[in-house]
This record gives sequence, C-alpha cells and structure tokens, in this order.
Amino acid sequence: MALNPDTGEGFDAPTPAEAYAGAPELRREMHAVLELGAVRDGRRAGMATEPPAADDTAAERVYLLRRAALMDRMAVDDPGPGARGAAARAAYQLAQFDHQHPAMISGPHGPRATEFDVSQRPYVRQEYAAWLAAGQPGINT
Repeated sequence: MALNPDTGEGFDAPTPAEAYAGAPELRREMHAVLELGAVRDGRRAGMATEPPAADDTAAERVYLLRRAALMDRMAVDDPGPGARGAAARAAYQLAQFDHQHPAMISGPHGPRATEFDVSQRPYVRQEYAAWLAAGQPGINT
C-alpha cells in the first residue's frame, strides 16, 4: 500500500476522518486557534469564561497540537502544495516540541517513529485523536 499523508493510508495512525471525528467545526476551530495564538503571543488576555491553563508547557502543547490539526484538516480539504506545506510545517513544530517533552506524548508512537512520513501529519492525527479521547486536557479556549 502506498503511503499518503492526505488520506492517512499506509500509516499506523488514525485517518483524518477518524482523528477529527470529534473536532469542532473548521471555522469554529480556526477562531479558537487564532485566540490561543493571540493569548500565547501576549496580544490578548484570553477569554474570561475559561480558566488559564495550569501549566505553560501544557498550554503551549495544546496550541501547537490544535494549530497542527487545523492546518492538517485544511490540507485534507484542499491538498494543494501551499496547504500541504503549511500543514507539514505546523506538524513538524508539534513533533519537535513533543520530542523535547516526551511525557506529553499520548499516542503509541513518538514523533520520530518510522510509522510516520517526513510531513509528520499522521503523527498529528494520532496525538489529536488521543487528546480528544482524553477529554482535551490543558484546554483553555
């Protein structure tokens, strides 16, 4: 079977449909990720309805994970080179973060496992699905 990061075929990770089955609607998630980024960068104080994350490292990971998943979902919907490149860059940033913080990895394979291609997009799906299944720990938006 050929490996295809757009469909998830050939990887020991959830397909996009499986990984994102419980994800918010794309537009809502885009807004949430932009909000997380603004809070992260100090451009916004955050939403008053949610308590801040207890741990800055966990909050950073949630931001990187949700951003990588959002970019992956967008690349699945529009698999052009721009969207695929953006998704791969966001996935790589998550994989680098997780490599430095291995205790935060939720799935069965680490970010440098041979089960994934160089884009790391299947790794994002594995971690996003595990994060949803765990009840979205560290969420603050």
